[in-house]
Amino acid sequence: MASPEALDALVVPGQARACRVATDELLLIAPAETDGAHLAREVTDRVVVGDPDALVLEVTDGWAARTLRGDGAREAFAHLSQLELPAEGFVQGDVAHVHVKILADGERLDLLVPAYWERHLRDRLLHEGPGVREVPA
Repeated sequence: MASPEALDALVVPGQARACRVATDELLLIAPAETDGAHLAREVTDRVVVGDPDALVLEVTDGWAARTLRGDGAREAFAHLSQLELPAEGFVQGDVAHVHVKILADGERLDLLVPAYWERHLRDRLLHEGPGVREVPA
């Protein structure tokens, strides 16, 4: 969390993806093997240059992800949400009555939820998403 100007100027480190969730809040999503504490320190060092009152939190353990992929991913998603998905990019809103953050990349949709909602989202995807099946990661 920082001023909009500081977030606009932030150079996002490594392979992290920046998702603007509010004018003064940015969510960084990085590959699973990323050291979250290191990433948080690096972002802190960068963002405080533009906003000395910025706050950076490492909250990896608080989130869970589910991925829909393949030709039917968007159709399955449409059974759970009225959100309009971009071809590529970030959107957030109601999915299966839970606030979800979605990274869209063609026929791949990464759905991020607070960890305590992961089971609910999984069950709804399997129950209501036509053609959805669970595949080991």
